[in-house]
Amino acid sequence: MRSAERHVNLVKAITTIKQGLNHSAEHGAWFCAHQALFNQVLAFYFEVIQAHERVLELSSKEALTALEKLTHATERNPQPVMPLSAIGEDIPAMFRRAAIHAALGSARSFYAHLKKWRERKEKAEVKGKKFTERPPVPPRTWNKSATLYAGMWKGRTKSSLVIKVWTGRCWSWLKCYLTGRELPEGAKLGSPSLVRHGDRWWLHTPLAKRTASPPKIAQQVTTNPGTRICAVDLNLDGPIAVCTVQTAEGTILSTRFIGGGRAISGFRKKQLGRIARHRQQTGIIAEAEQDNTAPWRKLRSRDESFAHLVSRRIADFAHEQGAAILVFEHLANLKPTKGKYSKRGNEKRAYWMKGRIFRYAKYKAWHWGILTSRVSPRNTSRECTRCGNLVARYAEGGPAEGYTPGAPLVLCSECGMRGNADRNASLKIGQRLIERYQEKPPTLLITEREEKSSGVIVCQEVKSKEQPSIAPARHADDNGHGTAQGRTRMDGCVLSAFPPPLR
Repeated sequence: MRSAERHVNLVKAITTIKQGLNHSAEHGAWFCAHQALFNQVLAFYFEVIQAHERVLELSSKEALTALEKLTHATERNPQPVMPLSAIGEDIPAMFRRAAIHAALGSARSFYAHLKKWRERKEKAEVKGKKFTERPPVPPRTWNKSATLYAGMWKGRTKSSLVIKVWTGRCWSWLKCYLTGRELPEGAKLGSPSLVRHGDRWWLHTPLAKRTASPPKIAQQVTTNPGTRICAVDLNLDGPIAVCTVQTAEGTILSTRFIGGGRAISGFRKKQLGRIARHRQQTGIIAEAEQDNTAPWRKLRSRDESFAHLVSRRIADFAHEQGAAILVFEHLANLKPTKGKYSKRGNEKRAYWMKGRIFRYAKYKAWHWGILTSRVSPRNTSRECTRCGNLVARYAEGGPAEGYTPGAPLVLCSECGMRGNADRNASLKIGQRLIERYQEKPPTLLITEREEKSSGVIVCQEVKSKEQPSIAPARHADDNGHGTAQGRTRMDGCVLSAFPPPLR
């Protein structure tokens, strides 16, 4: 009984170690043939699942058994319904099962998206609205990395590994030498994968780490006033992220500015402008073909690398400060403003990067046992963290009045709070998480309200005239909130430089 309880209280965090493979050109061709066969078998099993959709209702273990009965010939099952032998003979069992699990994952993802699309279509038809969204389609091509289950590799050391590969003619054992990070001692290794990056091949090995399950967010916030919360405000340029650590009782402990937003925005705009000029020169874009392949690849690679760098710095800062909770804004419906192609494309990819930073920081923080949450972005940059009143947002040297989106400074006329706008928004994000779990006062009954009222009824219109309200702004209107100008020191917090090239 105790062992079962321990098992329930343990959680698993997975990280991936990437190691390069030293190989010749001939061995590289073997890896290509191995991956091609893997994707061919995967596509075959995806078609089998499409022909027998009821398989998806089973568990992964039961689905594996069912698919093998449908495709693999044995003494008890000499004539399967859809034989795998049509693709190749003597395919190793572990190779086949890795392809089956990959096909099951892709099929479950596809049918989940298809189900949601049908639900959206039904809702639109019930309301009598026109529904023009295209349905999801199955993958037309496959380019999955081949997973090496136990039996497809052996003899692993710190610097070498022996793997079983398909050479294009036969199955052969090949000894590969590894470069890069060494595997930590005592780590529980998962099934490695052969991954291709350009002309080089890499071995990605997942490592499982089991730790004690952290308490739920509500329990940590309500029972322990000393619980540390790291709140993150993501911007479009300037400081790409502003992180503040505060306790559940409201004590502010530390702040860190993560720069580099202006540099990545400038690079992105330059690449998009170059792509737009190339398209003007060609005049026409071939259908179903990718134009400007090299600039697009360079742009995607830089965005991906930068998102990993920023998310790593966020997770490391939360861990250094002993934070137990990491909180972001829920930014899901941001759309670029109208303008030139490079401007719209730059904003759109900046919004995508915010989502990437959140996803990457979530699993990196989980490795340290830090939980991640999101809160509403409504008015986080407009409200004062001290008194909750609306603030004036202005540029340095300008009048401290009104609200200028993207200005670096804020001033509260009620309590006199003055400081950095991004830091204020970050603190507000953390406060919003704390307020979510605070006990709300019970709603008064109608009779109680009448007794406590003075008997004077104030019209809603008159009330609104006395206290004009400011229309709630989205978190990233225009240039996005918190696009601080310049790199300054505010409240003793130093704006950090562009993150170093380390993940």
